[in-house]
Amino acid sequence: MERVQSSYESQDEPFEIGKEMYRGQQYSQIYYARLRLMRTLLYSLVSQWKPNSPVCTVLGLEEGKECVVVGTLFKNMKLKPCILDEYSKERSVVPLVKPHNFVDDDDYLVLEDESGRVKLGGNIIVPSVYVTGIVVAIHGKETGAGDFLVQEVLEAGLPPQIEFPIKSREDRYVLLVSGLSIGSSKSNPLQFQLLVDHITGHLGDEKEQSIASQIVHVVIAGNSVEIPRGLLNGQNLASKDLSKMAEPVKELDILLNQIAAGLPLDIMPGPCDPANFSLPQQALHRCLFPGSSVYNTFRSCTNPHCFELDGIRFLGTSGQNVDDLDKYSEAKDKLDFMERTLRWRHLAPTAPNTLGCYPYTDRDPFFIQNCPHVYFVGNQEKYDTRVIKGSEGQSVRLICVPKFSENGVAVMLNLRDLECHTLSFGTQFSP
Repeated sequence: MERVQSSYESQDEPFEIGKEMYRGQQYSQIYYARLRLMRTLLYSLVSQWKPNSPVCTVLGLEEGKECVVVGTLFKNMKLKPCILDEYSKERSVVPLVKPHNFVDDDDYLVLEDESGRVKLGGNIIVPSVYVTGIVVAIHGKETGAGDFLVQEVLEAGLPPQIEFPIKSREDRYVLLVSGLSIGSSKSNPLQFQLLVDHITGHLGDEKEQSIASQIVHVVIAGNSVEIPRGLLNGQNLASKDLSKMAEPVKELDILLNQIAAGLPLDIMPGPCDPANFSLPQQALHRCLFPGSSVYNTFRSCTNPHCFELDGIRFLGTSGQNVDDLDKYSEAKDKLDFMERTLRWRHLAPTAPNTLGCYPYTDRDPFFIQNCPHVYFVGNQEKYDTRVIKGSEGQSVRLICVPKFSENGVAVMLNLRDLECHTLSFGTQFSP
């Protein structure tokens, strides 16, 4: 039984740091680069949105005069953790905060550009929906108190999308999995081996093997290993501890070797993997995978990761961008956060404020220039999916990929129609 093939093109170049060097530059420069980029885009939309309203800077606002201002939002949050609080003498009287979310009813938004900043008022713009770092156009007027009364908000909206390729008659699947966490107490080696055997066609009857042969690509979206925390204490390690620390990576390489021998495989770094902490995370070094990396089907990729498969554009992260939005804003589910990042045209709006990122000086790699057909986020609590539509006919399949180590679930996406379903692997046998 032959495996179906697919054409692949990596588009990770914007996320590769390459020859960039840190020379003591400040993080303000990435905000200026973001504002310049987004302002040009928003100005082109404002002419159709409010053709009769003048466009002002913050410094050029006049009391009572309606206008449009484009700037970066800053969210003032009294519950936002501050490193200085750890050294405060009054630390004991600081109220206890819910560990997962820092939103409070007293939060408010400020709009700023190069000329100044102004506090936003009114009930049109809801602070709990927004975070620091988003660039928007706002229509309203300055009040006597010096605030800007917001009447309408314009976001950038979904970016342009390349046309979806003509539908193929045959099914071809991409398998998305994340949170393998090899080396952790939650990881079940048998569970992952069952997944590998299914992908490679060594599991099930002829019908199962026929479905497995239609898997054209595998993407592992971060947190593949978990190094024992007790070993990472900053001390010099004994040789037996060094060996123990390398065991999860060796085990991962053995399993990836089996997949790469049969079909193309992309592996992305996550927050628990041996990669740089700040976004964009660079590809895991090939020397970590002496067995898998000999295959040309094995690709170590960046996080975020962007690629095209048979003309279908994929964009994905290992989950840090959405998890950070969950701490500093509110939504009914993770898919809402994903949709917002697309409509704001920014993959990681909270970087560098509360999410670590490289201090770029002249560009912002997280700006979403082209709309993907598939947008996935790894290491989520549960599987979820939805299709969203744009004003210009864009259609995007959003996918939350769950942690495999916790629930044994991987996601299968059909390239024919972008429909998806889950694969569940269990090792519990009922009597």
